Amino acid sequence: MKLTILGGGGVRMPGFVRAVLSTRAGSFDQICLLEPDQLRRDTIGRLAVELASALGHPGLVAVTPDPAEALTGADFVFSAIRVGGDKGRVIDEQAALRRGLVGQETVGPGGFAMALRTIPVVLSYCELLRECAPDATLINFTNPVGLITQAIADHGGGIRVVGVCDTPGGTIEHLGRFLDVGQQRLQAGYAGLNHLGWVTSLLVGADERIGELLARFDELQRSDRRFAAFDPAMIRRVGALPTEYVYYFYDPLRYVREVTAAGSSRGEDVLLLNTELLEALAKAFADGDVQDAWAAYSRLLGVRRDTYMRTDMEGTSGQAEARARRSAQPEAGLDTAAIGGYEGLALRVIDGLTGAAPADCIVNVRSEGTVAGLGADDVAETWASVSPAGLVPRPSPALPRSALGLVLQVKEYERAAVQAAVSGDAELAAVALALHPLVPGITAARELVAEYRQLHGPLLGYLT
Repeated sequence: MKLTILGGGGVRMPGFVRAVLSTRAGSFDQICLLEPDQLRRDTIGRLAVELASALGHPGLVAVTPDPAEALTGADFVFSAIRVGGDKGRVIDEQAALRRGLVGQETVGPGGFAMALRTIPVVLSYCELLRECAPDATLINFTNPVGLITQAIADHGGGIRVVGVCDTPGGTIEHLGRFLDVGQQRLQAGYAGLNHLGWVTSLLVGADERIGELLARFDELQRSDRRFAAFDPAMIRRVGALPTEYVYYFYDPLRYVREVTAAGSSRGEDVLLLNTELLEALAKAFADGDVQDAWAAYSRLLGVRRDTYMRTDMEGTSGQAEARARRSAQPEAGLDTAAIGGYEGLALRVIDGLTGAAPADCIVNVRSEGTVAGLGADDVAETWASVSPAGLVPRPSPALPRSALGLVLQVKEYERAAVQAAVSGDAELAAVALALHPLVPGITAARELVAEYRQLHGPLLGYLT
């Protein structure tokens, strides 16, 4: 089998390659990485290639700037592209923040601008994929995952697509640890959209524990930072446990105040970290070997993980503490580093579709009528059975009315945003953005679209 990774503009490729080779050795005859940028081919791409050799698979991984070469003959395509790069993300966030609005790369204006830049590029890859490997499965990790997956499902020409995000699974795992369930069977009810989902039930064996989690929410907040920014009284009134990205919908004013206090957005922090990462990899290869490069990569990605959402929730990036903590730890070895959540989920999807290990996973797929309130063609984030027969969504639990209201509004926005991107209609783009619950109406939406078109230049030049 051939695995293709579309990684233009991202830094995830080496970690995903290591996960594949460490846990699925022999599953793929070829892994091909698409990276249009020369600097990233010489750093990120080179690390992935040399990791394969260090793990005993020389020649298995190749890097190319040619999309046709990358996609030809692919069985699975993993997409983690970033059109406009980290600088594009900073533009997206700052334009919103200047207006006192949430500036985040996956929700609100930031996610909208990223989607408009990304959809035409992703659909061009789909067109090429239909020519080069029409039976391939596209596993989408490109943000905003749900919206991009919706665009591919509707306009990808029949390409089989599934969106993956480790947020729901990670939330459920953390809840299990909080309850100290040990080896007991854990079953969770989950429903929503990507980065807008709720855990509605949690069965430990035959016992429903969601009521206990709501009652102990203050305690849960103290033990797990992902819940720390939510208001306990509000969560108890809703009656379901939100994943961390719901924070941007439940308390946008706090987000704006915290980012203002920090003096920089998360996008600015990530831009500096990734610039440092590329420089560190170049230096490691110049002065050392793949082990040195992997150590630098692991350390800086570790700092990035450790500071996740800190700026947005706490008004500080927390980088100094994270760097000190990572520096005090032993350097990560190739054979000891943990497998990331998103990597593990993508591999479980591949295992299910190939028949190696059919399983149920939370993924982003067309709901096919299994999610109350959504149309059969609407992409939702839901439990699905994954097997050689395909991806079959399971019936989703009912959401609380307030949560369902948000889901329906955001899905309407997503549908309009996809239509605007496909049609190239700038006026429809403004209308779509105005439908988003974090945008205060059509005037603000038009101003944002005009500014994004100006600042992103050719990347949004197709909008007229």
